[in-house]
Amino acid sequence: MKNGKLQIGLIGCGGIANNKHMPALKSQSDKCEMTAFCDIIKERAEKAAKEYGTENAKVYTDYNEMLKDKEIDVVHVLTPNVVHCPATVAAFEAGKHVLCEKPMAHNTEDAKKMLDAWKKSGKKFTIGYQNRFRPEVQNLKKSCESGELGEIYYGKAHAVRRRAVPTWGVFPNKALQGGGPLIDIGTHALDITLWMMDNYEPESVTGKVFYKLGHLQQATEGNEFGAWDPDTYEVEDSAMGFIKMKDGSVINLEAAWAINMLDSREASTTLCGTKAGAEIRSGMGYPVDELIYNRGKNGQLMEEKISAKGNVAYFEGGAGDPGVIEAEHWLNAVLNDTEPLVKPEQAFVVTQILEAIYQSDELGKEIRL
Repeated sequence: MKNGKLQIGLIGCGGIANNKHMPALKSQSDKCEMTAFCDIIKERAEKAAKEYGTENAKVYTDYNEMLKDKEIDVVHVLTPNVVHCPATVAAFEAGKHVLCEKPMAHNTEDAKKMLDAWKKSGKKFTIGYQNRFRPEVQNLKKSCESGELGEIYYGKAHAVRRRAVPTWGVFPNKALQGGGPLIDIGTHALDITLWMMDNYEPESVTGKVFYKLGHLQQATEGNEFGAWDPDTYEVEDSAMGFIKMKDGSVINLEAAWAINMLDSREASTTLCGTKAGAEIRSGMGYPVDELIYNRGKNGQLMEEKISAKGNVAYFEGGAGDPGVIEAEHWLNAVLNDTEPLVKPEQAFVVTQILEAIYQSDELGKEIRL
């Protein structure tokens, strides 16, 4: 702590840092200040320091050098997926609190190393699943906790883009990311669904991964971010998973950056309970995020939605961008020694299931966990 504020160091100054973390942290200037910026591209770190850093903010190209700074309290790991583990472990060993972007890691082995380092450190740890802070997600979570849906025995995690392949950064690079849409956006949908069901005990996973459209030039037509390069596209374009939980409930997961499907939902979930059902509809196919409850009432089937002019409380009644609320909640957890909303053990299960889907496709069999 310096000047009564947490000192923040960022590892990775690319897209997610510029579009989410740095603006969100800047909005929390009463709680923190960004004093160190690290990126393998020095100019990118220099630009971030100039735009968001303190007057004497330092720039690094090696995060191990940055972590030697004893004044840094909190580190945000905002790198390609394969760097999440070594950077996070190094930060814990240096005595820092860590927020790591999703997914926790590109495989279960690395995620376990991160858990072990965290438990040994005694510091705070969370993963960047900011979609939990959306108002309709918070509303549905409260309904699930109150038992309004009854026993939730079936869920569907939606992470489908009709055509929205990222054309920047390292997204199509399998060596750096570990996979494509399944690990990139499927992770958000699965996190929401598991969180709603409050069920983190998977029994088995069956998956299928498709490489159908990524290498087709004609498939790039209409892509939200412009045509991608089929010659350098290394990851899947879609993937599907079927997850059996130990209590008998099941979850379907669908993830795609490019697929010929009209119902394009992302960071969404469908829940079926014994008393009622609910659906979050968000993504390319929905200009406005929706939450719809469905049930039988007074002898008829009914659907209920959040009022378009309504306001749903988050934690202290504030509203705003989910990334900003995530930052505020995270900083408060560090400052007040409270639990982050996204717990590392939960994020570990997400990674475990995603890896099992890839393994199931590769081996052609069900993976038991």
